[in-house]
Amino acid sequence: MDETTRAMLSGDDMSWVMTRMTHEILERNHGADGVVLLGILTRGAPLAKRLAAIAARDGQALPVGQLDITMYRDDLRANPTRTVGRTILPGTIDDRTVVLVDDVLYSGRTIQAALHALADLGRPRAIQLVTLIDRGHRELPIQADIVGKSIPTARSERVRVALTETDGEDLVTIERGGK
Repeated sequence: MDETTRAMLSGDDMSWVMTRMTHEILERNHGADGVVLLGILTRGAPLAKRLAAIAARDGQALPVGQLDITMYRDDLRANPTRTVGRTILPGTIDDRTVVLVDDVLYSGRTIQAALHALADLGRPRAIQLVTLIDRGHRELPIQADIVGKSIPTARSERVRVALTETDGEDLVTIERGGK
């Protein structure tokens, strides 16, 4: 790491935060019955799997899937060449509480796209949002129900979430001069 990068969460910090977030999900929903975790691709999907694994250690089964929002993004015309992932649902989402999981909440546009995608997939009883990092600077009236860590940032900074599953390590950093 150079002088333009600051570490905000280590792997141990992230593990503790994920455990706390899992317990908050279970408390908020009075257990796991009727709850489905959907991780927003790319880094929300492994985070959702981790939350489900932590719940399983506590004897609670949280079905987990992943949500591809590529074709629902409002900036698709500006950047039409995108890799499309695959939405995988662990059964129906009708009349269930869907907990959307993402790594960083910033403008709110990713979550707006996720809500549009969910509308095409079914009719959940409720939708909740869980995010590892809330960095502020919302452009839409969207807020997370459960936040791992709020990190006030400048618009010129970039929050990077590295995960063992995708990057070989768990680390959250802020870099100056990014988006």
